[in-house]
Amino acid sequence: MSFTIEERGRPNTQDYRVFFKNSDGKYVSPFHDVPIYANEAENIFHAVVEVPRWTNAKMEIATTDPLNPLKQDVKKGNLRYVANVFPHKGYIWNYGAIPQTWEDPNHKDSDTGCCGDNDPIDICDIGSKVCSRGEIIKVKVLGTLALIDEGETDWKVIVINTEDPQAGDFNNIDDVKRLKPGYLEATVDWFRRYKVPDGKPENQFAFNGDFKDRDFAIQTVKSTHEFWKALISKKSNAGELNCMNTSIADSPSCCSAADAAAVVNSACAFGPGEPIPTSVDKWFYYET
Repeated sequence: MSFTIEERGRPNTQDYRVFFKNSDGKYVSPFHDVPIYANEAENIFHAVVEVPRWTNAKMEIATTDPLNPLKQDVKKGNLRYVANVFPHKGYIWNYGAIPQTWEDPNHKDSDTGCCGDNDPIDICDIGSKVCSRGEIIKVKVLGTLALIDEGETDWKVIVINTEDPQAGDFNNIDDVKRLKPGYLEATVDWFRRYKVPDGKPENQFAFNGDFKDRDFAIQTVKSTHEFWKALISKKSNAGELNCMNTSIADSPSCCSAADAAAVVNSACAFGPGEPIPTSVDKWFYYET
């Protein structure tokens, strides 16, 4: 199963969108139509890359828009770029989400004591390749970090691209500690402080900031898949979320290929991008 992207609007503007197409050239939702599993028997998952490593633009699956294209988050009327907290530059992994998952905001997690953040579950790909925006990769789950982001549970699942030359050496979170020393510590530091330049307090973590292992992480991903099943079948209240899809036959929001094409065709034509503001390169320094 392969997917391609179609860009609309102008990059680095508020009208920029990244839509997805399947191997038949039909438009699909990266939230609802891309299967969670690349190989269910081996617990290999699909992941949608929203933010390539070392970039700052806070691109994300637009959960409230028809077909859920990628778009850049907007805060206080401005495009959002994640600040560089020294010594980090942009995101320090390929960052994205596992499709067909949902962190239910009405479910209080028994481990964290907080409700879900209303998004697909996030991934941090530690592979050596810098992926491209909108790339859909196959990943092995290695562990997870439980971020408490402004009072919400926000799991960060540590994965590695199965096409990485070293993927065979990574099977659990301890392999990351052993083979990429410092990476997990940097990951906790990144998530703790990345909102501080915006005037917000440091983020907190469940489990004292310790990473949970592969089995725990896989179970967490699978539980969010169950929440998504309830969402897409309208057994859970979707709220503002848009469940438009082209492949879930028993979903009330399943639409025709023509309806999906009409959504894309209504978006702005692709055009030259605006420059990224030079302020995005600024480094912020804090006492640790």
